[in-house]
Amino acid sequence: MDKLLGFAPDVDPNTPGIMLDCDHIIPDETGFAGAPTGAATTAAALPAACRGATVVTKLDETRRLFAGTQTKLYELTGTAWTDRSAGGGSYTGSTESRWSICQFGDTSIASNLVDAMQGSTTGAFAAIAGAPKAKIVVSASNNFVIAFDTNEGTFGVSHDRWWCCAQNNQTDWVPAVATGATTGRLVSVPGGIQAGLPLGDYVIAYKTRGVFLGSFVGSASGTWAWTLVPGSNDCGAVGQEAVCDIGGTHFIVGDDDFWLFDGTRPVAVGAEVRAWFRNNSSQTYRYRTKASFDRQRQLVWINFASRASTGALDRTLVFNVKTKRWGKSNFVMEAALTFTAPGTVIDGLDAYASTIDTLPDVPFDSQYWLSGGRAFAYFDATHLLLLNNGACESSSYTTGDYGDDDTVTVLDRARVRFTQAPTSATASGFWKMNEGEALQGGPIEAMYDGRFDVRQSGRFHRVRFDMVGDHRETAHAIRLFPDGE
Repeated sequence: MDKLLGFAPDVDPNTPGIMLDCDHIIPDETGFAGAPTGAATTAAALPAACRGATVVTKLDETRRLFAGTQTKLYELTGTAWTDRSAGGGSYTGSTESRWSICQFGDTSIASNLVDAMQGSTTGAFAAIAGAPKAKIVVSASNNFVIAFDTNEGTFGVSHDRWWCCAQNNQTDWVPAVATGATTGRLVSVPGGIQAGLPLGDYVIAYKTRGVFLGSFVGSASGTWAWTLVPGSNDCGAVGQEAVCDIGGTHFIVGDDDFWLFDGTRPVAVGAEVRAWFRNNSSQTYRYRTKASFDRQRQLVWINFASRASTGALDRTLVFNVKTKRWGKSNFVMEAALTFTAPGTVIDGLDAYASTIDTLPDVPFDSQYWLSGGRAFAYFDATHLLLLNNGACESSSYTTGDYGDDDTVTVLDRARVRFTQAPTSATASGFWKMNEGEALQGGPIEAMYDGRFDVRQSGRFHRVRFDMVGDHRETAHAIRLFPDGE
């Protein structure tokens, strides 16, 4: 049997074990599995599209879950979204604005570049006087808030500018050596700052091409020093949310490739899918691409707009950070977060529903029911918060090409080594006489005794496996016999 190598449309199609196409298939640590569907929580739908969401943790380890729309900031309290917008009013935002949210001590900070930077320790947000409007805010080591791509009274709109507040004081942004508050620009490479994230003791700023490493050097030396990372001129982020922290390393969706960066040098990891991604993602909306880390499964979910999309993120690539394998699971997503559950016991289930039948459609072994449990979650096209751990409904994958340029062969059987068999499955055969020619449709056979008795003749053979229900698999076998020259 050939060990499954995952979704790899950019490699030689004759490579044994690859998937030339797949749908709702994700890589796990031992092989591949059917992708989960979204399971509704008890939270009501947001009144408008989600423009950013996160769970923050305060110093006493209590948590707050925020979600923002273009004009409002909300906090999830029980099953309801409580309006936490400043003064109960509305923000302006823009058709493209996203909320960047970080936690600084006990203060939650939110910014969208258009409206004044917001802060909240409890209850509603309020404008932080004197702070710059910023596209991106991050909480940095040594007790600073750093803002990227800013707009304020002194320098105006500066897409390549960064600011940091006074040390230990997010309300003081007046430049002063004594406090450490200061500002500067990143101009070694052209363009504005697309994304920014902490990385250990550093803060990393990403342009479309170019990665800057920021390190704290002390107030007397200007607080923060920024260095263009050697070899990063081809690396960068396509948009504000195209970078995620996978635990001591950043995963980056770039314009030409996918990258891992641990603070030393970017490493490309997208050889199997980079050309496919460019050919199948919208050039117009590529900047909206979102990379989200699913820590429990060790997966990066990359949601992007397809070429046919009018802006919605309707396609998903999936990367396993342990195995470096790829999969694909398409669903529409507005924003993603790691949902941290309050937890419950049997006696507390009536807080979720009045009857067993009306409980959220979430498996009972899910982290959702455990206090402090974490689960990857997202807002769908209807603005509902879903946990990404529902049962797999239907999925498929297509093998590479098996055969030889000179020998006609008969395919008489295909088999998948399942470690968890699906509820049902079929195999569809395809064949052609020469590479480069169009595929011809062959027979379709249901799984019987763990095998698929697909029988067809040609020089090259390809099989598509369609499955229903949860499943896991590690390898497949395509059995061929010579049938003449």
